Amino acid sequence: MENNIVFSNWGVWEETPVHTDSEQFPVKLKNDGDGEIRAFMGWDGIVILDENVSIVDMCRAYMDKSRQQSCGQCFPCRLGTEEMAQILERICSGQGDLSDLEQLEFLARLVKDTAKCGIGETTPRPLLDALQHFRGEFEDAIREQKEIPRDNYAFRVTAPCMEACPSHLDIPDYVEKISKGEYKESLKVIREGCPLPGTVGRVCVRPCESNCRRNRLDEGLQIRALKRFVADFENQSDVEPLYPTIGKRPAEGKKGRDIAVIGAGPAGLSCAFYLALAGHRPVIYEALAEPGGMAAVGIPDYRLPRHILRQEVEFIQRLGVEIHYNTRIGEDISIRDLEKKGFSSIFLGVGAPKSASMRCEGEDQGYEGFMTGVEYLHRLANGETPLKGKKIAVVGGGNVAMDCVRSSMRLGFEEVNLVYRRTEEEMPADQEEIDEAKEEGVVFNYLLQPVRIVAENGKVTGLECLRMELGEPDDSGRRKPSPVEGSNFVLECDAVIPAIGQTCEVDCLLPEDNETLELTRWKSLVVDEISFQSGEDYVFGGGDCITGPATLIEALAAGKKGAKYIDKYLDKGQCQADTDDLMENFFSSLQPFNPDEKLPYQGMTESAEPPCMEPEDRIKGFQEAVSGLSEAEALSEASRCLRCYRIGMALF
Repeated sequence: MENNIVFSNWGVWEETPVHTDSEQFPVKLKNDGDGEIRAFMGWDGIVILDENVSIVDMCRAYMDKSRQQSCGQCFPCRLGTEEMAQILERICSGQGDLSDLEQLEFLARLVKDTAKCGIGETTPRPLLDALQHFRGEFEDAIREQKEIPRDNYAFRVTAPCMEACPSHLDIPDYVEKISKGEYKESLKVIREGCPLPGTVGRVCVRPCESNCRRNRLDEGLQIRALKRFVADFENQSDVEPLYPTIGKRPAEGKKGRDIAVIGAGPAGLSCAFYLALAGHRPVIYEALAEPGGMAAVGIPDYRLPRHILRQEVEFIQRLGVEIHYNTRIGEDISIRDLEKKGFSSIFLGVGAPKSASMRCEGEDQGYEGFMTGVEYLHRLANGETPLKGKKIAVVGGGNVAMDCVRSSMRLGFEEVNLVYRRTEEEMPADQEEIDEAKEEGVVFNYLLQPVRIVAENGKVTGLECLRMELGEPDDSGRRKPSPVEGSNFVLECDAVIPAIGQTCEVDCLLPEDNETLELTRWKSLVVDEISFQSGEDYVFGGGDCITGPATLIEALAAGKKGAKYIDKYLDKGQCQADTDDLMENFFSSLQPFNPDEKLPYQGMTESAEPPCMEPEDRIKGFQEAVSGLSEAEALSEASRCLRCYRIGMALF
């Protein structure tokens, strides 16, 4: 075999074998124990960067994994993958026949052309590529009748929706279980990557749905609504939940450790949940009087009823997780105090609870009628009416801003203005939130930059704005706004709420004698990008406090990964990245979703849209606005899944 051979349809390389340098590989994977990646085989091609790699053995291992992953519902796939795996096993054992190659090619094409899910559609492709471009190696192996040495390969099974999910939930699996009426089992699968399914099933920003291949056919799946359906089913039924099994339970005689988790927000709750599943004893310290962090006090009840979140935290506590409320690290107790209590490790999951500054004249004057979005939502969650008046202006374009304007409608403001310095196209808020805010009567004011809070006698009377125009894209990929000179005007209002972002406050947690814990210039904690371990070996971080403000599902994913590496650290004393995480990083570069893919049929079905109250009824109060799917709707929706699995295999 020639050195450094690539055959791929990913679009990174040509569609014929070419010589390449390993530097051209999209992600340079390293594993301190095994070196760099030597070869990769996946749903759309083959990459070989080491001339000593056996393409025949690669095909054997890949097809054996494909056989295991076949769901068996398509007759040709069930039998075809099994027979292909057996043929390749015979060839690698020195017992093959030249006629086997024709049979392999026939079966591979049959399975690829008849399968109805991603395993059958994609796994024969690299085998067909290998038979076409490396046929001589197969023929040599058969003629020599010698056993081929077996390599140890790393596998990862994904799907376009799974890859988009920060926690990489096995979405096709839990959706398929719903289609079969196996609701408890579906929820168990969900909890392998998401300990708050009822919460996420209501407020997730749904990156998975954007990556659903069904969008290329008719309409994507309502993945979030299906997650909510099984969570609500459990809450409304007298069923005993199934806890997932994550990794290896502690060996017999091995004792779990006491671990301090700072913050009962999504990241902290997730970390505690998975640590408890691993046999440890997490103790959470939370500054608020209830769990959930910003999910509890930053998301209004019309989107996330508080009792749903509390029920899910009770579920976590049933594993033995202990929570101490009204306890501020740095004030009521310090990190050094936690060390003295004998905690073996500490996880920082404090989030980003501070509002970012608008850098607008007058915002630090303490005017009546001026309040940050974080404080506004927090006080609303406590049952207060934070601001009063007829006209209010909310500055920002994210989901916090949407929550503020929509809550203001419910508080009875007659005119609610959203002020945003770009256009709707650049707004980071969930489109669903934008659409519902418009339906409820919120006025969207685009291309406006606040420059001054106008006040009389210490009370807000208006917001001076400068009109903007969009130029070239900036580092965020969005077009950069620039001011239109002389376009200033005053937007009359009784109250102003800035909701332009949030910042971390990790610095106030650190001990005075700290020499090892580093912060970025944004005051987020510096950690290893894979293990989340800080400069102090026993201290880990996750969620907003290391990334800055992000989504709830990203925080849950960070908590899970933090728990994984805390367990590794306590077990082995180190946090070397494993092949799962190396493969995860690599897959993110390959992007198993092809937005330009052409599927053979169009307009076959419609998705089941969760029922939503009429706008005029929604704004009458804070009752939950969107209902869940009925059982019939959920079963029908789940049956629309195309089961778009892809298998990737790497040799290090």
